[in-house]
Formats: sequence, structure tokens, C-alpha cells
Amino acid sequence: MYPYSEKTKSFINQIGSGDVGYIAQAISCAIKALDDIAANESLPEDVRSNAAFAAANLVLSDHKDE
Repeated sequence: MYPYSEKTKSFINQIGSGDVGYIAQAISCAIKALDDIAANESLPEDVRSNAAFAAANLVLSDHKDE
């Protein structure tokens, strides 16, 4: 498994166990979360740029939520 942050691992465990709801449109959820980070002017520019780059790549990917 990729070395995810402890926060991400916690949510993986919660979703896997059913304690937190699974979102079927996970790509759209990720794009929205990344775009929120990119738009947050209180965060460092490198964090915002990384989030925007990841969101843009997901938008342009050939994977679609259905």
C-alpha cells in the first residue's frame, strides 16, 4: 500500500469498516476537495498548486464517475 498519511489511513479504515459512508463518485469528490484546497488563499502557494495540478489531471483523465 502507498504510504498514505495517518489521516488518510484513518478514513480508509473507517470507510472499509462501514463506519463512514462510501462515496460512489469518488473522482468527483476528489476533484472537489482538491479544488477547494487550490482555491484556499490562506494555504501556501505550493500546496495550492499541487492540489490544482492533481485536480486538473483528474478532470482530464479518461476515467469517469458513473
